[in-house]
Amino acid sequence: MKTKFRFSIPFLAFFLLISSLSINASEVNSDVNNDPEKDKVLIYVLKNILTRGHFVVKDMNDDFSEIVYNSFIDGLDPSKRYFTQADLKEFSKYKYKIDNQLLEDDLSFYKLVYGRFLHKIKNAKSYYGDLLAQPFNFDENETIDLDFEKVPFAKNDNELIDYWRKQLKLQTLSRIEEQTALQKNKLEKDKNYKVKSFATLEKEARKEVLKNMDDLYIRIEELEHDDWFSTFLNSVVGAFDPHTTYMDPTIKERFDQTISGKLEGIGARLQKKGIYTHVSDLVIGGPASKQGELEPDDIILKVAQGDEEPLDIVGMRLDDAIKFIKGPKGTEVRLTVKKKLDGSIKVISIIRDVVQLDETFVKSSIVEKNGKKYAIIDLPSFYIDFSDDNYRDSAKDMEKEIERLKAEGVVGLIVDLRNNGGGSLKTAIEISGLFIDQGPIVQVKYRGEDPVVKKDIDPQIQWEGSVVVLVNEFSASASEIFAAAMQDYKRAVILGGNQTYGKGTVQNILPINQFYPKYEKDLGYLKMTIQKFYRVNGGSTQKEGVYSDIAMPSRYSYMKFGERDLDGALAWDKVPQAKYTQTNSYANFNDVVYNSKERIANDTNFKLVNEYAKWLKKSQDETTFSLNSKAFFTDSEAKEKDAGKFKSVFDYKSNLTFLSPRYEQDLFKTNQDLADKRLAWHKNLAKDMYVSEALNVLSELKLRDKGEIVKN
Repeated sequence: MKTKFRFSIPFLAFFLLISSLSINASEVNSDVNNDPEKDKVLIYVLKNILTRGHFVVKDMNDDFSEIVYNSFIDGLDPSKRYFTQADLKEFSKYKYKIDNQLLEDDLSFYKLVYGRFLHKIKNAKSYYGDLLAQPFNFDENETIDLDFEKVPFAKNDNELIDYWRKQLKLQTLSRIEEQTALQKNKLEKDKNYKVKSFATLEKEARKEVLKNMDDLYIRIEELEHDDWFSTFLNSVVGAFDPHTTYMDPTIKERFDQTISGKLEGIGARLQKKGIYTHVSDLVIGGPASKQGELEPDDIILKVAQGDEEPLDIVGMRLDDAIKFIKGPKGTEVRLTVKKKLDGSIKVISIIRDVVQLDETFVKSSIVEKNGKKYAIIDLPSFYIDFSDDNYRDSAKDMEKEIERLKAEGVVGLIVDLRNNGGGSLKTAIEISGLFIDQGPIVQVKYRGEDPVVKKDIDPQIQWEGSVVVLVNEFSASASEIFAAAMQDYKRAVILGGNQTYGKGTVQNILPINQFYPKYEKDLGYLKMTIQKFYRVNGGSTQKEGVYSDIAMPSRYSYMKFGERDLDGALAWDKVPQAKYTQTNSYANFNDVVYNSKERIANDTNFKLVNEYAKWLKKSQDETTFSLNSKAFFTDSEAKEKDAGKFKSVFDYKSNLTFLSPRYEQDLFKTNQDLADKRLAWHKNLAKDMYVSEALNVLSELKLRDKGEIVKN
């Protein structure tokens, strides 16, 4: 979530101080550093920005040092594949000194751990290569525990190699099981099918695991010093809270694309396979899709800018290849491509353009129930383009979509915020304002200051009809602002998981170069928590989220998800209530909620989902696996049998028919891809038990007569 950043006097003083800072690069040992000056600048700037601007006042002390220590080591070696207890003993001399090193711009801890990590990476290739060269003994009675938080680091190199052996053995065994099941299915269909022996399957499985490991280490070896140093920086900034992160320029670019829903380029999704860059998918309506020659699974060999000489990108890391393929609107890129169908080599010229990522944007569908029209509006994120005021944003799109639906006689709306992770605070306030008269929407608070009430100042109400807000455990941040406002005003019924994600903090993105303008290279960005937001009733959504008026079982009901399960998450608190007047829109709110809860409690589909959720939680908690093939297969068969009980858990199908609004149906005449996408979405809506119950609730809601007096 992003809001305008306000500089305090101490912050400006820091800006003036750092602008005059000069760092002598010769002071830094560059044995493992590509750019020691940049590293020191980043540490200096980040620690000062955080201590002065972060919402939480946090001392850089021994406790802080321990958090950074554990986070960095875990970030490099989460599966305990590289470091041993001997390494940890050597690293531990810095465990409570990192805070002092950071204050002195000393990177000794980082250089020691990173240097050791590079050495271990080189050793790893020989470990897995040697281990996969020989058959595993699957008659041994041994187990592996995949709860790496509990598993200790290996005592020495011999035990480390044994960790590798067990992990590779499990991967091999899993592939043998998969191929055995496929063979069984083929044999059932064809009695003459020749079944491979266990030994043959084992050999093929090891070969596949080896290929996957080689591919993995190709990607690892492509990573540069800046990538690993970013891991260290995120260990430092993440010690303040989980949502404060360092973003290098590439990550920032991706973030901008996500929040704006657009990019400039050719409109192709790429992936790395071995040393080659493959086209995985084309964005419908993008330049490549319109040009028509580039296809999924084509391999891009060379890239040329206009009439310039082509650049060979074979073996180039994917991020770098993408930089050459993307470019400003109106420019030409020429791709030398190996075609999937016939292996021919072809040069394809594409004029770059603005590419809209349609899955980011608002869409709606209309359904008829009991003779009345209702609509579901899917809002995947609270998107906005801060660099272009004229570009579409979620608030403008919601307003336009609602107007179109009103014109078609829709009397009730479902706003679907499931899996909506948030976005712009500004658009969350504006979208909330579409459903109420002017008034407070959310309160935001800087550290050490009184909360500021953010209001909808537009007296116009875009939608006066009934509203149900559909949420789940992944509805977060701006989604929670909107849902909380609708709940506090009693403007909508909140229906979904027991509670939403619980992210009640506001982040701002700061270009680090603005604090050190003398440095010419791009230092990246800091996404820093600067505020907490609070409901108009005074309560925070931090950790608690928004509790649904009507809670429905889901596959995640018993899983550990959400802010409350994150290490270092800020605490829940409250501020005084804002002055607001509830709309109390519904004459039968309590009755509708009661009826829905009764339906859900007695519904066989939801009962099965609840049992399935318990089973998933039990499976999640089981982290130990046998590496004896007979025991492994027996356990797997038992789990598969249990899973069979839930085979029909999401086989629900309603008798409802969902259709696109008229304006979109007109687009289908010239855009078959869009028509196909919407058809698939509508089929899924008809099979969505949560949408069906939301429609039940929506159809029962009765609006109060205007002017009716309600006592709170």
